[in-house]
This record gives sequence, structure tokens and C-alpha cells, in this order.
Amino acid sequence: MKPTSEDLSYMEMAFSLARKARGRTSPNPCVGAVIVKDGRIVGWGYHQEAGQPHAEIIALERAGKKAQGATLYLTLEPCVHWGRTPPCADRLVRAGFKRAVIASTDPNPVVHSKGVSRLKEAGVEVTCGLLAEKNSELNEAYNKYIVKRTPFVTLKFAVSLDGKMATFSGDSHWISSPESRQLVHHLRFENDAVLVGIGTVLKDNPLLTVRLESVQKKKWLRVILDTRLRIPPESRLLQQPENGRVMIFCGPEAPEEKIKALQDKGAEVILTETENGKIKLKEVLKTLGQREVTALLVEGGSKVLTSFLEERLADKVIAFISPRLIGGETAATPFEGQGVEKLAEALELKNIKHLRLKHDIIIEGYL
Repeated sequence: MKPTSEDLSYMEMAFSLARKARGRTSPNPCVGAVIVKDGRIVGWGYHQEAGQPHAEIIALERAGKKAQGATLYLTLEPCVHWGRTPPCADRLVRAGFKRAVIASTDPNPVVHSKGVSRLKEAGVEVTCGLLAEKNSELNEAYNKYIVKRTPFVTLKFAVSLDGKMATFSGDSHWISSPESRQLVHHLRFENDAVLVGIGTVLKDNPLLTVRLESVQKKKWLRVILDTRLRIPPESRLLQQPENGRVMIFCGPEAPEEKIKALQDKGAEVILTETENGKIKLKEVLKTLGQREVTALLVEGGSKVLTSFLEERLADKVIAFISPRLIGGETAATPFEGQGVEKLAEALELKNIKHLRLKHDIIIEGYL
């Protein structure tokens, strides 16, 4: 059956519900569900966090017996396996739905297309693919993680109009507007972890926290790349463990006494292979994936951003551009290194979005 305008409206509602949980469901996807019978919404729900009931089950419990003969609108196909919760497909079959409109199949190899098949086998009329592009965007981190078991990597930076991250003396507070900096906290909330290099820690002594009054605390990981383990034990991010765990990746030559001092502060120190004096980023991403980090926000500095770009390990870039002119031949820029020889070799962002926030322009694109 071809989707109708009513189908589109109800699926939009389901996605509105799913978005309520952005930043809360990792390592699970964001999912919304709406149940409609005789032109009336009789059930709705969204997956709120890992381990909690899935969206379709919450909607089903609201609908009760009214689900019999109804239509289910679901942003992602139902699961068919036992995980932290029982399989949903069997519950849906028992409920007696007449029809199901599903935005997208689940890329998880354990589930992929099996949930749709289970419904069809039970005689449910299934329409799949409506607003699938919305699910791809909403769950871009999950879609990568569940297949590759490494995080979706976003590079974020703020620059002046002439591309500088700081003045020649290193002053960078603040290039972007207060409104842009508030948005950064929302970006942090939507990710599982933030990563910076030791240079940023030594220069800025940041907290790397999510400071939003409107949201509850979430599992949050602060990741530091520190080959020689130079981080001072008195660093601010080590003083308040309640603000999030700290994970420090260092080289195998890091002094044992320093490792012990940092562990006493509550930090997790991970010895990692190095190459040309740099920590192997692929090993970092592999380790984070093993810890169920699905989305990683990389905030700098220049050397770290450059390494992710040169090794083609980033998925998305978000640039905050301020209408300032800083100048300075030695002033830091986001991407340094050798660079490309010819303009045709330059990386070009795709699927560009942009918005204006106060006086700043924010550009988002995919690599």
C-alpha cells in the first residue's frame, strides 16, 4: 500500500517523539512510535534510555486492546532478539495490528529486516521506507556504531573569519558568541564523549562538562590524548569526578608513578601504541567502541583535529565561524600539517547545513 498524507503526518509525530531522547539512549537508537485506530491516536511512546522499554512497547501498553486492528507507525523496525529488553516483534504480533508503517530497517545485523519479516509472516501489512532519511540523520551515530563498533566522530571547532582558532599568543577566549558556546553544550549532551589533546588541557585547563540546566545528568566520558602523560594531577577536570569519567590515553613509556597518581584521582589511564610519537587514533576509537561510546565529539586542538582529518577518521565537521579578523602567520588554524598539494585533492564537505546564531555562522557537513 502506498503511503498516504495521513501516514506522513503520523510518522512525523513518531519522529517528534523519538527526538525527545536525543543524547539519552546510547548505545541504543532513538525510536518513536504512534498507534492509530479509526483516525484517532490510541497509543504513543519513545525509547527513553538503554535498558528501558522500547518505543513500540510503551505505545502498545497505552493502547491496550485498542491496538487490535490498528496501524502502528514506528521510526525503526522492531527488534527480534533478547538484549536488555525482550524482543518487540513478538509482542506486536500478539497485539493484532492490521498494518505497520516503518521508516527504516535496523542496520544491526542481528535484526536487519527480520523484524519486518516477522510482522509480514504474521499477516501484518507492512509499509517500509517512509521518511527513512530522517532516521538516517537522527541515528547516524548508532548506524555506524552497530556495524563497525567504533564511534561516529564529529570534529568541532570555532574560528575567526580568517580561519584562526586563537591569536598568535594563544588567546582564544572567546572567539564565538555566548549563544554558540551554549549550543556546544547541547552538542556535548548529544554525544557520549568529548576528546581533546593534552595541549588543550595545558593551555585552557578545561572542565569539559555538559552545563545545561534543562537536562538531567547523563553518562559522560572525557577523553584526553597525552602521549607522555604530562597532564597535571591538579587539572580541573580531575577534581570533580561527578562531572564525568576521565579516560587518558598515553604511550607505553609513561612513568608508572604518574599513572598511579592519576588513577588515585579517579582517572582511567590506558597505555596505547604510538607511531611517529603519536597515539594511534584507530586504537583509541576501537577502545571507545568497546566501552559502548557510539558518538564522539572531538574539540581539539589543532594537532588532534589535523590527525583525525589526515587519517580519514572523522565523519562530520561542525565549524563555528565568528565575524572577527585575527591575522598572524603563527596563529593556530584548525587543520595544519602538510596539507594538500593541489586544490583538487582537498577534502570537501557534503550535505551541508548552515545557520546563523547571533553574529556567528555555523556550518555542518559530512566527510
